[in-house]
Amino acid sequence: MIGRLRGTPAGRSADGLLLDVNGVGYLVAATPGVMRRAEGAGEITVDTFLHVREDTLQLYGFADGSERELFTQLLTVSGIGPKVALAVVSGSPATELRRAILREDHARFQVIPGIGKKTAERIVLELRDKVAFAGEDQIVPVGEEAPAHLDARDALVELGYSVLEAEQRLADVDPELPAAERVRLALRAA
Repeated sequence: MIGRLRGTPAGRSADGLLLDVNGVGYLVAATPGVMRRAEGAGEITVDTFLHVREDTLQLYGFADGSERELFTQLLTVSGIGPKVALAVVSGSPATELRRAILREDHARFQVIPGIGKKTAERIVLELRDKVAFAGEDQIVPVGEEAPAHLDARDALVELGYSVLEAEQRLADVDPELPAAERVRLALRAA
């Protein structure tokens, strides 16, 4: 298993990042975080996952171990392959995605290309327990806070914001406030 590569970015293609490691070029399908780090960098380190199939070996690259861990957890969900798992991990920071799983926030996953309602529900259902015990200090199961957050986000979506834009607006709002107050403050910040 190839778990990490350190090398010099040697180019980009539609398939990913070409990473030169001691004269050997590895083509890595990478998250946007890796691609940003590769711009103008002399040398970068990329956490990787080697996906092995009968007809191909494909390297997937991640900005950190947290992204790679979520990627491997997504691969355990029935119907999720490496390309869809990479799309999920590329959509938002791993911490936010884990929080969405704990909140049972299906809508957060439905905005990702290749994921419909049933797949989003399956991701939440199959990963809820795995994510809850992932050992991440900043992620704790949420109790009463989740419904207020989801209500506020849904209200912003009804007003024309995308799910991602609504999440970004609510990120700076005090999570202790009721849903209506969160929406008001999120709109004021616009």
